[in-house]
Amino acid sequence: MRALLRMPSTYIAWPLLAACALTACIFDLPEGYGPGLLLLVLGALGLVVADFVGHDRLPPWQTLRGCEYAQARDGFLGLAFAGGVLVFCFLDLALFPVALIHDPSSYATMEGGHEHIRRFADLCWTLPVLGMLCTRRRPLRIALVAAGLLFPVLVVDRNRIFAAVVALALVMMFRRDPARPLPWKAVTGLGLLGATAFALLGMLRSGSVATVALPFGAFYKAMPAGIQWLLLYVSAGPYNFASLMAKGYRNADFLMNQLVPLRGSIATAGTTIPLDASNVNVGTEFLPFLLAWGPLGALAAIATLYALMRWSVRRVAASRSLFALLIFLRMAYVCVMAPFAPQAFIWMNFGFIGLCLVLQVVAAWLPGRRLHLSPTH
Repeated sequence: MRALLRMPSTYIAWPLLAACALTACIFDLPEGYGPGLLLLVLGALGLVVADFVGHDRLPPWQTLRGCEYAQARDGFLGLAFAGGVLVFCFLDLALFPVALIHDPSSYATMEGGHEHIRRFADLCWTLPVLGMLCTRRRPLRIALVAAGLLFPVLVVDRNRIFAAVVALALVMMFRRDPARPLPWKAVTGLGLLGATAFALLGMLRSGSVATVALPFGAFYKAMPAGIQWLLLYVSAGPYNFASLMAKGYRNADFLMNQLVPLRGSIATAGTTIPLDASNVNVGTEFLPFLLAWGPLGALAAIATLYALMRWSVRRVAASRSLFALLIFLRMAYVCVMAPFAPQAFIWMNFGFIGLCLVLQVVAAWLPGRRLHLSPTH
């Protein structure tokens, strides 16, 4: 399992294959939808083959565990970064209604400058990671982990909860002594916590899943409402991808809007896009490329995402920098979420990567102790 987690394709191919398998299980797919799912499956299998041909891997686990960021320049800058994120989280809660308390359906209301503050508060997923890696003070560590997990709950942001949980779980595993088994109990508990929070917030945000008019099979209908939201969250992206590929719909605006800042809305709700259910408007990371350039565009997007993931792995292997690790954790998360909706090929993701590259340079210029690699690992 440790060897599998060091491979770039693990974070894209297996989640995509699992989502496609689940989509085939819970839906009675209409005629013509099969080729769309098959395209995603073939793309995922191609990445697995490419990984076995290539040689990019994360460093050995004992090397990752031996990186001591606390009291080094990377750790100091990481805590400063965490402090900046906390400021914007506080401003978000202080200046605007707290969605969980006032109205869970208002989670997407971004008026009066809220959108600009939220762009920085959305980086709350980094707080648990920075707390675990950048300080040896237990109270500060607990505070940062708690803030990173609680803020998304207060603003009813399921995406940031998953981002924090995935990043924290990976750090817990990578920092584990290689001589000891992986901390599956802790990681499973963390996953169950995230899944429970997602299910509850899904019901608060969107109401009953009975409002979703899609061709669900008997397996899905037999599940409790909370589990139904989880199953729908995983499978809706491949379903809509297959649906729009079958319909031959083309519209390049969605891709351009997500790549060019302030060009236009990336929302698919309320548009002319022919979704089977207007209130389920997600379609995988690769849907905008399908809409712009057809099936070949979607396959090119899968290959490009894999190339970015391999690049992030090479950066960790080359430098061990905290900010290279943050880039990897971000890329790992957006790859895991690729079956759901676009999060990699958006300008904010590229902005975060650019910020981390700048911070890595700044950390190298700062006076003080360099990153220490423990000689015992």
